[in-house]
Amino acid sequence: MSILIDPPRWPAHGTVFAHLVSDTSLEELHQFAAQQGISPRAFDKDHYDVPAERYEQFVQAGAQEVTGGELVRALIASGLRIPAKYRPEKLDAILRRRWSRTLPTEPQLGQELLEMWSQDHRYYHDRVHLLSVLEAVDRLGEKLSPGELLLVQLAAWFHDAVYEGSSEDEIKSAVLARERLDGVLSPAAVGSISDLILLTAGHNPGETDRLGRILCDADLEVLARPEAAYQRYAHAIYQEYAHLPRHVLAEGRSKILSALLAKVSIYATAAGRERWESAARTNLGRELEHLQSWMP
Repeated sequence: MSILIDPPRWPAHGTVFAHLVSDTSLEELHQFAAQQGISPRAFDKDHYDVPAERYEQFVQAGAQEVTGGELVRALIASGLRIPAKYRPEKLDAILRRRWSRTLPTEPQLGQELLEMWSQDHRYYHDRVHLLSVLEAVDRLGEKLSPGELLLVQLAAWFHDAVYEGSSEDEIKSAVLARERLDGVLSPAAVGSISDLILLTAGHNPGETDRLGRILCDADLEVLARPEAAYQRYAHAIYQEYAHLPRHVLAEGRSKILSALLAKVSIYATAAGRERWESAARTNLGRELEHLQSWMP
């Protein structure tokens, strides 16, 4: 077991906290935390916050005592460290700057969308996902005209703006885009953005739908992350569906992954296939094997 804990020196909520991490896998970290009765709410992207009064309990249970610097270095070396730009204190500023470049005449709309993407019930479909999709659009959309890029960027901002964990999310997000962008952009542009959002429900853009293929690939970029980052993604998905019995979640998730693997290509753009296809198939296959252990 490679569970590490640093001294409780981080003040918050009237006490001080230690950081609990694994330098092997998030699954190992979550199992250890659950065995010690720590709330899932104490998990912060790549570590658990452990109050000072429970520090000795975790050490006695097997957590290895290390300095704060040693803990950070081990986390970085493992690949499990969350980049600074994806931390809450950085995300809002980064996303606000992006919005101001995309649609500078509508700051209130940008703030409304940020608040929606920041809702407490989101674990994966959150601001990190939004920024990741926008960054992937940057990479895939280098040859788009400014007008085309604007359509894809706004579709990315709206594509999971409504997230209730239902099959209606994309439809409601598209409706929201039509309502909020009416009078801001031309009717044709608003219609294109709405159509792009709806594509993210099934990720099956047409052969000639260049913008749809870019958005869908950007939305699926996460599937090709390094193993540690993919583990974070998968765990966040499980958290969003934690209200379901474990075997039901596993069955539903397995169907989605199997359908993706059954495609001739997961990614619709040449750049997406070149950059991400192989890694995504490896990750999906590994997760499917893991989910088999959840089946009755």
